[in-house]
Amino acid sequence: MKNNKCYQSSGIRAIQKERTRRSLIDAAFNQLNAEQGFTSLSLREVAREAGIAPTSFYRHFRDMDELGLAMVDESGLILRQLMRQARKRIEKGGSVIQTSVTTFIEFIENNPKIFLLLLRERAGTSAEFRSAIAREIQHFIVELADYLDHANNMPQRYNEAQAEAMVTIVFNSGAEAIDFAVEQKQKLIDNLIFQLRMLSRGAYYMYHRELLKKQGVE
Repeated sequence: MKNNKCYQSSGIRAIQKERTRRSLIDAAFNQLNAEQGFTSLSLREVAREAGIAPTSFYRHFRDMDELGLAMVDESGLILRQLMRQARKRIEKGGSVIQTSVTTFIEFIENNPKIFLLLLRERAGTSAEFRSAIAREIQHFIVELADYLDHANNMPQRYNEAQAEAMVTIVFNSGAEAIDFAVEQKQKLIDNLIFQLRMLSRGAYYMYHRELLKKQGVE
């Protein structure tokens, strides 16, 4: 009986600890905005919003950098899950580029603070932080390149280069979408789709030109 009570008590403490950890992550995200990035957040402010004493923060994270890394991991996971959903839409007959762009813009609309974290802090002061964000963006590129490998009849290096260029264009354009009105956002989406189609057709043209050279046609 005593052992059962110990297990129950331990389980309750674990649940409470996870809830507090979750509260700290949410509190940090809540404080991000267009003017205030992660590097300007203070441990004291985050702890206050999470409803705990600053000293209790260290039971959950070693320092603010470790909290930031947890936020980056979560952001990358959410983004990859969303794009996997986009792939399912594509498999049902949707346009690859149009579906990918609209899904990404939806992600920014629904998760502006997550996007701000990924966009802004990739040039932040912490090398570990920059590396973590670069790794998450690279995961995104690899997933897109993997999809292109299955969708396009082109060598892997073409698909990898195309995926990297597409992600760079979309990320940079996404920064503008955060504060755009509906009409501006639609114009941005249309422009993005146009740019990515040009990129895709350019890759296709380059590959087939290379094939013709190998065959001695050119």
